[in-house]
Parts: sequence; structure tokens; C-alpha cells
Amino acid sequence: MGTESFTVLIRKEAERFFNGVPGSHDWSHTERVTACALRIAEKEGGDPEIVELAALLHDIGRKEEDVRNGEVCHAEQGAIIARDILNRHGYDRERTESVVNCIRTHRFRSGEQPESLEAKIIYDADKLDCIGAVGIGRAFLFAGEVGATLHNSHVDISQTQPYSREDTAYREYTVKLKHVKDRMLTEEGKKIAVDRHAYMTAYFKRLDRETAGKE
Repeated sequence: MGTESFTVLIRKEAERFFNGVPGSHDWSHTERVTACALRIAEKEGGDPEIVELAALLHDIGRKEEDVRNGEVCHAEQGAIIARDILNRHGYDRERTESVVNCIRTHRFRSGEQPESLEAKIIYDADKLDCIGAVGIGRAFLFAGEVGATLHNSHVDISQTQPYSREDTAYREYTVKLKHVKDRMLTEEGKKIAVDRHAYMTAYFKRLDRETAGKE
């Protein structure tokens, strides 16, 4: 089986794990991460097949994490599932472990740090989907999923709780998204992040002025 046919097969395997997953983390997120990861790989190098397979499989453990209310880490769970999938299809064992390593270390809050170039590419591509225009859109999708209000810059964000009415897109920006730019690991990822960060920051400043009736 050729490389292209194999990645198509794995794409189909991965997509089935996203049935019923909320929009903020649905299959379209995986598609964007895959496209971004391949873009970064073109500039940085690395094995494009490893990058593509890892990107396609990086979030397959998310539904399990959601169902179990965070008792399991989706990166760790996804790595286990991915290994089983790749082994079942007879993929090379050493290359399988490279893919698994990328998945296990991609999480923002993971204790394990990406070390291989491919793992760093997956990490950056996943984080880049949190910022910029698409990051804003995802933040509002998530806020809608948990029933949050539109905007709350007037409150002390440090006193707010996740999954509450105060878990707004602005809270996500303040707590997490505005820090993403400085956590990129590849040079190309850093370049992309600068532009996306500037757009996102300008947007939330504008939102703040509009909601205060100043624009």
C-alpha cells in the first residue's frame, strides 16, 4: 500500500472518533492542524508522513477524556489508541513509536515536552489553531457550549471558574491564548504565531470597546 493510500486509510480511522464531539474540538480542528503541520514541515524539514499521521491521530483520545470528565489525558489516551491502530495495519514499529511520541507530547499542559522535530511541529500546529481568527472562533464556540456570557472584561478573571457562565472567550484569551505565541518551538511556528497573536489581541481590544459603547 502506497503512502498516500495509507494516510487516507488512517484519516478514515481517525475521523470516526469524532462522532458527537462538540464543535470547538471536532474533526475540522484535526483537518486544520494537519494542514498547518504540513505547512510547517515544508519549512522546517522533518518526516512528512510521520507529521501527517500524527496530526490526523493527535486528538483521537479527546472524546474519552470528555466522557470521563478529564480523568484521563486525551494525549496519553490518544497515543495508546494510535499505537493499536498503526500496529493493526502493519505500520513499521519504529515509525509507529515516532507517531505515538508526537501524540503523547502535543498537549498544552502535558508534563512531557516534544523533543523530535516532528513532535515540535505537531505541538506548534495544534497551538496555532488556538489563536488568530480561528482561535477566536473556537473560543466563542466553546463559550457557547458551556453557556457562557458574551464578554466579561469587567470581572476579575482570576476569580472565575472554567465551565461556568464566566468562562467566556475573553477569559480563554486572558488565561491561555495570549501566552501561546511565546511557547512556539519551531521558527516557522513562531512566525505564524506573531501575526495571529496580533490579530487576536486587536480583536479583543475592539470587543472591549464595543461592549462598553466606545466604538
